Amino acid sequence: MATDPHAQPSPLVVCLCAAWCGVCRDYRSHFEQVRVQVQASQPQTRFLWIDVEDEADLLHPLDDVEDFPTLLLAAGDQARFFGPLTPQAETLERMIRIKLQDDTAAALTQHDVTALVARIRAAYPGTAQAD
Repeated sequence: MATDPHAQPSPLVVCLCAAWCGVCRDYRSHFEQVRVQVQASQPQTRFLWIDVEDEADLLHPLDDVEDFPTLLLAAGDQARFFGPLTPQAETLERMIRIKLQDDTAAALTQHDVTALVARIRAAYPGTAQAD
């Protein structure tokens, strides 16, 4: 199947956590629940779970993630949210609606966060384009 070179990258939902974090371990099932719900109606949306210690090189210079879970939401190449989130499925669902499904949501302007989106898309090719 040929890939459209003009296609927009898939919406991206990234959870930055740590294996040692109990909150992260508990939150992972909620993250998966939201993934299933969102992809039922928007299968192009990509969800990633990234361990901040295993992927420290990928995150650098944003290696000061201290609050878990920390979420990165991106539409196309634009980061729409980057920061800690209360570990509840309802909160993640609401953030996806507000930041990814609303075309008028503002993009973040921090260069380091925008560069992180590009690095994640390069490291995880399945996030680069919608199917």
